[in-house]
Formats: sequence, structure tokens, C-alpha cells
Amino acid sequence: MNEPGLNDQGLQEAIRAAGGVTELARRINIAQPSISKWTRVPAERVLSVEAATGVSRTVLRPDIYHAPQALDEVDAARSREYTLLATLLAQAPNAALLGRLAKLRGDTTPLGAAHAALARAAADAEPEDIEREHFELFVGVGRGELVPYGSYYLTGFLHERPLARLRGDLEALGIERAEDQPEPEDHAAILCEIMAGLVDGRFAASPGAQHAMFEKHLAPWIGRFFADLERAEAADFYRHVAAVGRVFIDIESEAFALPA
Repeated sequence: MNEPGLNDQGLQEAIRAAGGVTELARRINIAQPSISKWTRVPAERVLSVEAATGVSRTVLRPDIYHAPQALDEVDAARSREYTLLATLLAQAPNAALLGRLAKLRGDTTPLGAAHAALARAAADAEPEDIEREHFELFVGVGRGELVPYGSYYLTGFLHERPLARLRGDLEALGIERAEDQPEPEDHAAILCEIMAGLVDGRFAASPGAQHAMFEKHLAPWIGRFFADLERAEAADFYRHVAAVGRVFIDIESEAFALPA
């Protein structure tokens, strides 16, 4: 099998940090042959590879993340929040990510308190337990306790009109689905990743694109999803993730409602 990305420093750094192609594939929950075909880390995978390996996005894809100083403090924090949610909803955190989560700092704000609770939960958690919890919540045998898709929350069915509308808007923005991504684009994790990309400039778009994406494709349902996750029977670690999501989405809703 060909060695991937022989000339791409970012991809090779991620492989070294993970301990090999096989381990990198396991950490980001994709098949090894998919990585072996990469010539560089795909734009859609940068955030998950960063979370899994600790290699900065500016190293993984300097062509995309070449000017972090252009992002103001508020937007940088928003992007980190969306990235955190996207990463934890997409797959269970490994030991390395749990270690980083345990260092989250809290403050007296509702979001700060939610961060502090998540940090305590991460410090006490075992990766195997959280992997099982993630499976029971979102995958299950046949179906998980929750179905984290916009179409399902809005219509009761998968692959319905909300997904078609989302795909049309993503096409207009030039955002393409990753070839090795099995989930439809209205998965909560993917929507959070899209929002992170719009906020931090990874996806070039007009200033109003963030607001439009949020109002059309997240606001109608994702708050209910986080509330359901917070109350889910299988949720232990993930009820703290849900609390962060619920509080953050409330903040985003209030901010987008302010006059421009």
C-alpha cells in the first residue's frame, strides 16, 4: 500500500503524532485505506485530526489556516466551541482528548460553569466507558437512544426535505461533503463543524452566511437535541457535553437576534 502524503508535512506530522496510519484512522473513526489515499489532510477532516493528534490546524493545512491573527477573540472562542461540540458528537473522545478536556477552565458564567463540569467529568472518565455510552446514545443496535439529525427532529424521518435544503445551501457556499463521510450533512456534529468553518474562515462566505446557516439549519432543532441529550437515560459524560451545547446555542441565538 502506498504511503500517504509523502510530500505533505502536515499529514506526516499527524501520522507521526498518532503513531502510524492505522492508529490515526482508528482515532478519527475512518478506514485505513481512506487515509492511505490522502495527499494531504482533507479540509473536512482537519478539525477531527487536530483533536485526535494535538497537531495544530495551522500545521495540518497552512494553506487554509494561514492567518489566525485575523480572527477576533470572540469569533476564535465561538469556533473553538463549535469544534468541541463537533468532535465530541462525531465520536467518543480518546484518552488524549479527555486529558485536554480535563484542563478546561470554568468561570462564573453559565457557559463557564458548563465547561468546568465537563472538565470534571473528563477527569473522572474512562475512554472505554465513554465509547460504550456514545454507541448507546447515537448508534445502538438498530438505533441509538437519540437520532442526531435535523431531518429526523423536524419531520420524524431521515433524508427528508430539511436535508435537501441544507445540501442546496452548502452547494451554493461551495462546501463539499467528504468522500469518506458516511453521515448525511444534517448530523449535529457535521453542522457544528460547518459553523466552525464559517466562523473561522475555513469556508469562505459572505458575512451573513453564519447567521443564515444557523437560523435555517440549527436553530429550529439543535437546542431540543441538546436538551434531549442532557436528559437521556444513557447519558453520563454526555449530559455534560449536552449542557455545554445547550448553553452555547442559547448564547448564539441571542447574539444573532441582536440588530446588525
